[in-house]
Amino acid sequence: MSRISFRSSTGGGMRGFSSGSAIVGGGGGGTRSSFSSVSVSRVGGGRAGGGGGFGAGGGFGSRSLYNLGGSKRISYSSVGGGLRSGAGGGYGFSLGYGGGAGAGFGLGGAGGGGGYGLGSGFGLGGPGFGGRGGPGFPVCPPGGIHEVTVNQSLLAPLKLDIDPEIQKVRTQEREQIKTLNNKFASFIDKVRFLEQQNKVLETKWTLLQEQGHTVTRKSLEPIFEAYINNLRRQLDSLVGERGRLDSELRSMQDMVEDFKNKYEDEINRRTGAENEFVVLKKDVDGAYMNKVELQGKADALAEEINFLRALYEAELSQMQQQVSDTSVVLSMDNNRNLDLNSIIAEVKAQYEDIANRSRAEAEAWYQNKYEELQVSAGRHGDDLRNTKIEISEINRMVQRLRNEIDSVKKQCANLQAAIAEAEERGEMALKDAKAKLTELEDALQKAKADLARQLREYQELMNVKLALDIEIATYRKLLEGEESR
Repeated sequence: MSRISFRSSTGGGMRGFSSGSAIVGGGGGGTRSSFSSVSVSRVGGGRAGGGGGFGAGGGFGSRSLYNLGGSKRISYSSVGGGLRSGAGGGYGFSLGYGGGAGAGFGLGGAGGGGGYGLGSGFGLGGPGFGGRGGPGFPVCPPGGIHEVTVNQSLLAPLKLDIDPEIQKVRTQEREQIKTLNNKFASFIDKVRFLEQQNKVLETKWTLLQEQGHTVTRKSLEPIFEAYINNLRRQLDSLVGERGRLDSELRSMQDMVEDFKNKYEDEINRRTGAENEFVVLKKDVDGAYMNKVELQGKADALAEEINFLRALYEAELSQMQQQVSDTSVVLSMDNNRNLDLNSIIAEVKAQYEDIANRSRAEAEAWYQNKYEELQVSAGRHGDDLRNTKIEISEINRMVQRLRNEIDSVKKQCANLQAAIAEAEERGEMALKDAKAKLTELEDALQKAKADLARQLREYQELMNVKLALDIEIATYRKLLEGEESR
């Protein structure tokens, strides 16, 4: 026993083909009965779906061959209408037996319609269609009425087991056919959508051509190249500005180094002037100490002169007293004739001469020393004033250099801040440009990938459509050949 079923669908129509045959041999009578049926169905008006929807059938035809007791009969019937469910798939089996009495039974597929004849045959059609059966087998075969014999062996019940694996395979095939039909339907929808879009674009193109407008398809690559070139020009300008700022920074660093060297020279000069001032101060202190010492010596000499003068006056008064006493005594000595006045005058003249010489020498020595001290003090005072003037000038120069160094430091700090800001701005612009370039490249790659994917899907759809068209044409030829028999 065998059964073959096939179903294909395209667009909104469905075609099916099913056949089944059963052969049962008798046990001892040599009688052979067979039953075969071929059914072809065309269903149109609705697209096959996974489980819903019905469509009106286009037609049904069946052909059966029944052999019983040596007689043959071929009957053909067709019905112009039917009803077909969109569940897809199908299974079927056939069972038949026969005997000399001309009884036969056949079952093919599982469907919603059936047909029977006036004779001894009964059959059910394929899945999802219904129709009217053929005229069946005539009660009276050609050649007259034959004797009816019953083969008792044929009356025994038949044990026909159905392999469960066949049911599983048929179920899997049915589910696979459902899935393929769904995919095919989605592909057809996509193709129709693309065809509609193509028609819309062709209409727009025609209208634009009629209006005289020329539409040029611009690629994104020139835009990207222009944007990249603009970013490169900005980068070059930033690099040039950075080089200029680097040169200004180097020149300012050289100026700072020169001012630093000058500042160090001025510090060294100031240190030398301070050292010289210390030395001069020591000399002034020594001269002042010498002056104080000489002043002390001069005071001591003055005191000595005053003491000697007082001593001289005291001795002179004492001598005058002694002379006066002596003169008294001498006056009493009338025998001697001495010129005391001349002697006293001579001694007085000698003492006065000695005192005058001593006083003159002391005054001359003191005056010389005093003049020398005044000259030395004036010289040291002039040196001290000159040193003070130089120190004040050096202080003013150091203050001016400090102010200049502070201004140069501020300018250098401003330049460094400007350079850092320019570098940061350039780095940010470069990073932004790189990020934008990466985004544009990613978008371009994504667009290319989408275009390639859509092209591949379109090619796959066209290949599937071509294969299905070929398959449909093949099955159409097969069905037309079956109908023409």
